[in-house]
Amino acid sequence: MLIKELSLAKTKVRTVPETVTLEEALTLLEDYGYRCVPILDESGKIYRGNIYRMHLYKHKSEGKDMSLPVTHLLKNATKFVHTYSSFYSIFFMIKDLPYITVLDENDHFYGILTHSALINLLEQSWKINAGSYAVTIAAAGEKGDIAAITRIVNRYSDIMSLITLEGDTPIKRAIVTLAPNMTKANLDKMADQLDRRGYRVVQVEDLHHLE
Repeated sequence: MLIKELSLAKTKVRTVPETVTLEEALTLLEDYGYRCVPILDESGKIYRGNIYRMHLYKHKSEGKDMSLPVTHLLKNATKFVHTYSSFYSIFFMIKDLPYITVLDENDHFYGILTHSALINLLEQSWKINAGSYAVTIAAAGEKGDIAAITRIVNRYSDIMSLITLEGDTPIKRAIVTLAPNMTKANLDKMADQLDRRGYRVVQVEDLHHLE
C-alpha cells in the first residue's frame, strides 16, 4: 500500500504508445523535456519498457533508421514493481534507473515511483525537519547492543528515529535522531554515558543548522 501512495499515478505520467516510430518518440521526448518515459501498448494499460532520449540520439547520429517502431530501442522491460510489492524490493530495482515502473494487481500500468519520492520518504523517516540532533553511535556488534543503546539514549531524549548500518567490519553503527527539546548539555552527558558502556559517538549533526 505504501508504494501505491508514493507513486505518481498514470494520469500524471508522460508516456509514449508502442505504435509510434523512433523519430516520433524523439520529438515527444524533446517536447516533454524528459530523458526517459514509459512505453505502453495500444490500450494504454500494458507496460512494454522505457525509451531513453540518449539511445534515440545515438541511433540517429549513427544514421540508422528512425522510422522503426519505438519498441526497437525499448529498455527495462522487466524492471517494475507492483502496488502491493514489499517496499524494500524497490531498492534493488531502482538503483540505476530514473524511476521504477509500478503495475497494479492486474499487471496494468499504474504509474511510476521516482527517486525524489524515495528521498522525501527517507527524510520523513529520519525526522530531519523535526529532530534536534542526529547522532551516529558505533558498537561492537554484540547481541543486545541496540537495546542497551536505546535505554541509555531514552534517559536523555525521546528517540524520533533509529537506523542501523552495517559495513565490511564487525563494527555496527546506529543513527539516532533525538527529540527537538534535546539540549547540548544533555547530549554531552548522553555521549559520556554511552562511552562508559563501550559505545562511541562518532558523529553528531545539529539538525537546527542544516541548510
